[in-house]
Amino acid sequence: MILEMKVPSPGESIKEVEIATWLVKDGDYVEKDQAIAEVDSDKATLELPAEASGIITLKAEEGDAVAVGAVVCLIDTDGAKPSGSAPVAEAKPVAEAPKAEAPKVEAKPAAASSTYATNTPSPAAKKILDEKNIQPSDIVGTGKDGRITKEDAVSAIPSMGTPTGGNRGSSRTKLSMLRRKVAERLVAAKNETAMLTTFNEVNMTPINTVRNEYKDAFKAKHGGLGLGYMSFFTKAVTRALQLYPDVNSMIDGTDKIAYDFCDISVAVSGPKGLMVPVVRSAENLTFRGVEAEIKRLAIRARDGQITVDDMTGGTFTISNGGVFGSMLSTPIINPPQSGILGMHNIIERPIAVNGQVEIHPMMYVALSYDHRIIDGRESVGFLVAVKEALENPVELLMGGDAKKALEL
Repeated sequence: MILEMKVPSPGESIKEVEIATWLVKDGDYVEKDQAIAEVDSDKATLELPAEASGIITLKAEEGDAVAVGAVVCLIDTDGAKPSGSAPVAEAKPVAEAPKAEAPKVEAKPAAASSTYATNTPSPAAKKILDEKNIQPSDIVGTGKDGRITKEDAVSAIPSMGTPTGGNRGSSRTKLSMLRRKVAERLVAAKNETAMLTTFNEVNMTPINTVRNEYKDAFKAKHGGLGLGYMSFFTKAVTRALQLYPDVNSMIDGTDKIAYDFCDISVAVSGPKGLMVPVVRSAENLTFRGVEAEIKRLAIRARDGQITVDDMTGGTFTISNGGVFGSMLSTPIINPPQSGILGMHNIIERPIAVNGQVEIHPMMYVALSYDHRIIDGRESVGFLVAVKEALENPVELLMGGDAKKALEL
């Protein structure tokens, strides 16, 4: 029986996908539920499992855009699974075939030698080529009988004294559907919003003090879960969003949509590019809950298992460029959201504390926001509220009891 495999719908709003990679070849025997292809939508990369066992016939090429519901391959369920030795026995005659071409291969050195002979440089050209370490065989002569003239040698010298040699090749690959969609959204965010960025700095000493005191106990109590910076920042952001609700809203045409919950999108790097999964109702999560959910989503993104549902929605975004060494940046809004917080690397710097110069681990933070809906007062106030919470985490984020907040 011939089974037609059709593209399943990866999400309600997705009409087509792109065949990113075939994991099998035409004519291969596949097992039921074996991953046979990776398909890109504009939101995620998903694996396509075989619906039955049998011999597969591919009906689409890598890079093809196919509609949801279209047939991408056929599986002959009556096809017998080949034995492991059969392909090896059949391969031997094929290996012998190139021997018939041996006389043609022997003729090539003579042709190459002849080509080199016609590319003989004139004395003036030879001097130039020797000085610039350029091989005559790399130049097509325009003189009589292919002779390399002085003009040919001069033309072969790269402009502005660029050294010759080395690999100067290039390649062209098609962007994945996901990367193309990300590019469209980033350009739209720049062109369709009144985006501004405000900056501040955070003294990370108080958070480091809490982490150093409790991280081992936290890890032991919660099954190896680490106490990272993201839980502190997420809790600080949800607190600030409740103080400045305009930052937790967005524009829809001529309407303003305000949310009484905080679904925090967290930018993570995956094998197919930037992914932004969502931590739902983050304002109700504990430190352990935030860390566990971010870890779960990051693993799914890393393993290519992130789904459209994981990335749908979100009312505010946190992006941590500091893990890559960024000192300062202006993050781009994740539309249709109105704000994004950029974290950066932590550097020890001298600051004034009570009239004294002290060395502290400092981080620059940046808030990019849509000025159409968020005024300067709200944006600056929001970022100051984030800074205050991070510099006084026990009182403002843990209710005065760090051990209780960390469930120790």
